[in-house]
Amino acid sequence: MKRWAASPAMKKRLLGLLAGLLGFAVALALWLPGGLDRWEGKSWDGRVNLLAKPGGATGTVRLILLDQNSLDWGKRENGLSWPWPREMYGIIVDYCRRQGAKAVFFDALFTEPSGYGVADDQAFGAAIKQGPPFVSALFLSEKTGAALQWPNSAPEIRLRIAGLESWLARSEKGKKPTSRALFPVDEIVRAGSVLADTHLAPDPDNVYRRVKLFSLFAGRIVPSPALGAYLAVRPEARLSISRGTLTLGSTSIPIDRDGNAILRFRGPSGTHRAYSAAAVIQSELRLRQGEPPAIPGDQLFRDAYVLIGFSAPGLFDLRPAPVSGVYPGVEIHATALDNLLAGDFLKAAPPSLVLALTLLMTLLAGLATARFSGIAKSLLVYLFFIGLPVFLCLAAYVGGFWLPLVVQEVGVAVTLLSAGVIHYTTEGRQKLFLKNAFKQYLSPAVIEELIRYPERLKLGGERRELSIFFSDLEGFTGISEGLSPEALTALLNEYLSAMTDIIHDEGGTVDKFEGDAIIAFWNAPLPQPDHAVRCVRAALRCQVKLAAMRPAIRERIGKELRMRIGINSGPAVVGNLGSRTRFDYTMLGDAVNLAARLEGINKQFGTYTIVSQATRDLLSGAFAARELSRVAVVGRKEPVTIHEPMLPEAYRDREADLGVFAEGLKEFYQGRFARAEAIFTGLADRDRAASAYAEKCRSLIADPPPDWNGVWVVTTK
Repeated sequence: MKRWAASPAMKKRLLGLLAGLLGFAVALALWLPGGLDRWEGKSWDGRVNLLAKPGGATGTVRLILLDQNSLDWGKRENGLSWPWPREMYGIIVDYCRRQGAKAVFFDALFTEPSGYGVADDQAFGAAIKQGPPFVSALFLSEKTGAALQWPNSAPEIRLRIAGLESWLARSEKGKKPTSRALFPVDEIVRAGSVLADTHLAPDPDNVYRRVKLFSLFAGRIVPSPALGAYLAVRPEARLSISRGTLTLGSTSIPIDRDGNAILRFRGPSGTHRAYSAAAVIQSELRLRQGEPPAIPGDQLFRDAYVLIGFSAPGLFDLRPAPVSGVYPGVEIHATALDNLLAGDFLKAAPPSLVLALTLLMTLLAGLATARFSGIAKSLLVYLFFIGLPVFLCLAAYVGGFWLPLVVQEVGVAVTLLSAGVIHYTTEGRQKLFLKNAFKQYLSPAVIEELIRYPERLKLGGERRELSIFFSDLEGFTGISEGLSPEALTALLNEYLSAMTDIIHDEGGTVDKFEGDAIIAFWNAPLPQPDHAVRCVRAALRCQVKLAAMRPAIRERIGKELRMRIGINSGPAVVGNLGSRTRFDYTMLGDAVNLAARLEGINKQFGTYTIVSQATRDLLSGAFAARELSRVAVVGRKEPVTIHEPMLPEAYRDREADLGVFAEGLKEFYQGRFARAEAIFTGLADRDRAASAYAEKCRSLIADPPPDWNGVWVVTTK
């Protein structure tokens, strides 16, 4: 019975899935006990800062802030030390009434009688009674507060939440009534419409991201300032609660098992329009005197909820929030009220969704690492899967959800890391062997092709259009005879390394070295639409590099080192050719032979780089070139037009002479050898090709050919 064996591709996928499962397991083990909460909070703050923007109700929530300017004004203009007399706050309440405020919340605890006497508290209470609905602040805590019962002087809370008993019964954690409280003095308690718990609880990292919309004390439901302000205006509003949702009228508010709602911050401090308490007090006093107010405008708070709080640094109500490390506590309540009015509190993504998404992310990352190889593609895979959770979490925020980011990133990171380790211990070592074995002979592109498709290491080839490069050193036999074997080897290694680096840099494949000769080609094994441009550019760069090396070499060996290059483009068979036990990635064909012939033809004209017409046609003007000749090459019936390519700066320097040379070449083609000889002789002292033509013309004048066709017959290889 034939045993089933997984293919290499299947093995890679299975190993990728294994890496994905490992990444998921590690992420799960860290996430479930809360090990990632601190980092998740930081990532959430980044999302908030990036995407926070005003909402539909932002303009209906206004702030009056007792800032540092107000404290300075009170001391400078009125000699007021802190704390201020409460009569000053009554002036603020009067201004809110005058400007049409819908409700007022004062984020301050007036738990002790005023230091200015009971009349001061009575004046403040009177202003509260005459003003818009007023929400007074109390403070519920397990450790702070003398009150254990609801005081008789406090207004009786008639707040009811349908389904509360069932919701409380599901879990006692965080839902038992608070045992202690701090209440305002009687004059303020009796004057207000609603009592609200101003206590705020931060996340474990001490950043305020959530609010609890109600608390329990002494058998009563105590609203938060946001809910209290809402109910002060709409006392008839009905509330109900069920798992995950608090319903207020037609608005559904997502809450967690402890009753916390996630705030949707509208922006940095100052997003809600704020007024200085000093400016408000001055405006009210001036209006009473019939004078223009310090704050221009009438009905500035019309139908707005006004929250009064502290922002002066010395008053200790600045807290860290996602949008700022220093954020007034009253602005947190303002954000909660804004969210309540707009009905757009954020919702935590269900844990089941987080788990499913993390598992899917890690498995896909593992499969992707198995599918793609190579540094560039692997880097793209890494960047994609590290960036994908960020994109999903940003999209979730826009959709109203807090989708945990860090657990996904940890899962993906562990998957990618473990996949890399698995890859190295399995395929990586084999790839390293292939690279080390072939890096001396093949271009990096060929090596990568062999790594991806090792089955190509077999006999056979394919027909491709190639650009073929042949080079040889001028007079190298004479040079080598004057050098020791060690010096000759060092010279060749230096020369061949420099030239090979340029060929590889241009994407070429070095076929072989034959002594001082270099044979290379382009457009295989990987397609290169610009193969001719790459090939010619490599040749010109090699000539420039050798020219830079020439002085040092001349000083060492006492001779000039010059290189002749022949280039042709055309169809050839390229592939692994040889025996079954030893083969090379090489090429065969007539186009290859012609490139070799062109290298030798340089001797006829005293040039160092020649390209065929086929190559010139593929350059599309990338390089300037002069037509050199029409030559009949040994082994070919048809003549070949050849050209000498040049770098732009070289062409500009010789442009005038090249124009004269073209005129001489035209006369030569027409068989007017005397006129051609005169033209070429004028250039012979600065153009070796012109010198060769002058000599050729003189021989043709002495022995005119019977049938002239303008072709220079090359009789040597």
